[in-house]
This record gives sequence, C-alpha cells and structure tokens, in this order.
Amino acid sequence: MFMHNVSLKDHSSYRIGGLAKHFYEPKTENEFISALAEANEQKLPVFILGGGTNILFSDSGFDGLVLKPAISTIEIHGEIMRVGAGALMKDVVEASIHAGLSGLEWAGGLPGTVGGAIRGNAGAFGGEMKDSVVTVRSLDTKSLKIVERDATDCRFGYRTSVFKEEGVEAVLLVELQLKQGNRETIQSAVNEKINYRNERHPMEYPNVGSIFKNVDVRSMSEKDIQPFAHIIKQDPFPVIPTAYLLSEAGLKGVSFGGAMFSPKHPNFIVNVLDATEADVRALITLGKSAVKEKFGIVLEEEVMYV
Repeated sequence: MFMHNVSLKDHSSYRIGGLAKHFYEPKTENEFISALAEANEQKLPVFILGGGTNILFSDSGFDGLVLKPAISTIEIHGEIMRVGAGALMKDVVEASIHAGLSGLEWAGGLPGTVGGAIRGNAGAFGGEMKDSVVTVRSLDTKSLKIVERDATDCRFGYRTSVFKEEGVEAVLLVELQLKQGNRETIQSAVNEKINYRNERHPMEYPNVGSIFKNVDVRSMSEKDIQPFAHIIKQDPFPVIPTAYLLSEAGLKGVSFGGAMFSPKHPNFIVNVLDATEADVRALITLGKSAVKEKFGIVLEEEVMYV
C-alpha cells in the first residue's frame, strides 16, 4: 500500500527535507482508515500532511508514515460549499468565484490545502477560516472513528484549532457557509489580495509564509503598547506586525547558509541557495533573540517542525 523512501523536499513549499520512510495519499475516507489501521498495527509514527506550506521538515526525514490526503472534492449546494481536506485553497476560492459566492475573498492567493487551513485557522486581511465553517468531519487517528464537529466544537483560535492543539484528529471534510454576491466584485476582491501578496511577499523564492505569528496586543499594558501604536493593525484583532519588529532589529537580508530573512518581507525566511533545516532554524533562533533583546517581546513561531 505504501510508497517508501519518498523525498519530503518534493512535498514542501520550502523545498527542504529528508526522506519519509513510508508515504501514502489516500483518495477516500476508507483508504485513509485502512492506511492508519496498518500504521497502527506496525506501530509506525504518523504525520498528516496538507500542502506542505507551513512546515519545516527535518533534514534527517521522517521515520514513519506520512499521509497526504487526496480527498479533494468541491461541491456547492446553494450557499453551502462542501470541501475535501485535500482540496487546494486556490481551487476553493476559484470555485466560490464561479458560483458567485462571497466570504472567501480574504483567501485570494492563500497557499495550501483546506485541511491545513482549518487546522491552523488560516487568516489574512481580517478574515479567518472560522468565519465560514459550519461543520468539520474528521478522523480520530487512534480510535479510527469519524468525528463530526460544529464550528464551536472546533475551538478555533488565533492560528489554531482543536485539530492542532490536540493533534489527534485528521480533517476529512469541511462544510462552509458562504453568501450570494456579485461575481465580478468577488473576482476583483480576490485579485486584489493576490496582487498584494505578489507585490509584498517574496514569492520568487521557496518559503512557507510567515515564520512568526504577529504579536497579540490584547494582553499588553497601554504603556507597553504605546511605542507601537502607529503600526498596530487588525489581524483580525489588534496586533503588532512581526515584520516591523524584525526589520527594526536589523534582520532584513541577513542570511545563514542558504536561508535568508527576506529584504522584501522579513517575516519570510526564504530558501535562496539550497537551504537546509539547520540554516532556517539558525535564523529563527536569531530572530527570536534579536527581537527579545531590542523590544522585550518573545516571538512565537507559526511554522511547524516535523
């Protein structure tokens, strides 16, 4: 059933990573369950992979089974969209445009799969996945039982959810509530987001998007917030953009090995010259220490280590 010694570099938007000992792309729920049953029987470590757009794979690879769901159906029933976890976000946004359904404009240009976007409650431009979720169908990877959750049960938070926090369930299917809109208006709004990303983000190099989360100011005192008042933005609540902190710490263009803090957007660490996991980790460590030293702020990674 499984493929063996598969390069994770080929399944990572970073183009970094060693070999997965076992690899499988289930196309149905039953295939997914069968693969997990076999992995459990063999006592294999299992990692569920989405689009590989927010992951830093180890140079030494993964000594277990990497499951990459290929359940990518997209169905539209009125204002409800039912989407398989393996569907690419760009295809989901495109389908919403063709159907004249509004609600996902913020996701224009967003990479990765729906399953990954749900797991990390992806968001941008004031919107988040949780804004549209009605239900999520998932698979408990231990008991192999199907779980149905409504939006509240998903416990969505800032770039997180129950699926990420507990790490037990794999997303299978998502039901989204959208609303009727003008197709041209929706297309224009999506294009605006895509153009913004292309202009402001270093898309010319392999990357995994923002390395660090923006800094939530809601728990900070007025005194601590005051120096940053002029650059605070909504994401969707008030945050200090981490790109600003990294820039002010003098990290734009700083490199180590084949990795570099992008001069275009320093919260992107880009792979400019066949970078390794170690190269990226070195810059992450540098970024955290430099920002803490200059501002007293502890950054939290958005990227996931595997």
